[in-house]
Amino acid sequence: MTSILILNGPNLNLLGTRQTEIYGSHTLADIEEMCRSTARELRVSVAFAQDNAEGALVEQIHLAREHHDGVILNAGAYTHSSIALRDAIAGTEIPTIELHLSNVFARETFRHESYIAAVAVGVICGFGPEGYPLALRAMTLHLAQTEA
Repeated sequence: MTSILILNGPNLNLLGTRQTEIYGSHTLADIEEMCRSTARELRVSVAFAQDNAEGALVEQIHLAREHHDGVILNAGAYTHSSIALRDAIAGTEIPTIELHLSNVFARETFRHESYIAAVAVGVICGFGPEGYPLALRAMTLHLAQTEA
């Protein structure tokens, strides 16, 4: 069965209480349940991890290569600063979709730059929690096309 890791970075553990005007009122647990439902529909397996530490996220990407077929990564602020995450994705060559709840291009200019986008299969942003099921559908399609 296809397995996809949904990896969340710094401050995403605060969803539902952090800047709800930007990120909404859904908690990370709510989003995980949405993903489980979509995964059942798509007949894929999902695993979840969240960490505030850059090194721990790098380790998760390294481990993903051994246990998962793809990664959906909401790296939070590390998107705009972490060459280490970019290099982990490039080095493991695991298909990765970059994901953001908010439309980063409608926000502060420093959020317009992504170190991850260049090594990602694609980027989904601005759809709030619905971006996660969209990313699962996109990754499932991508993996099916690369297997064919």
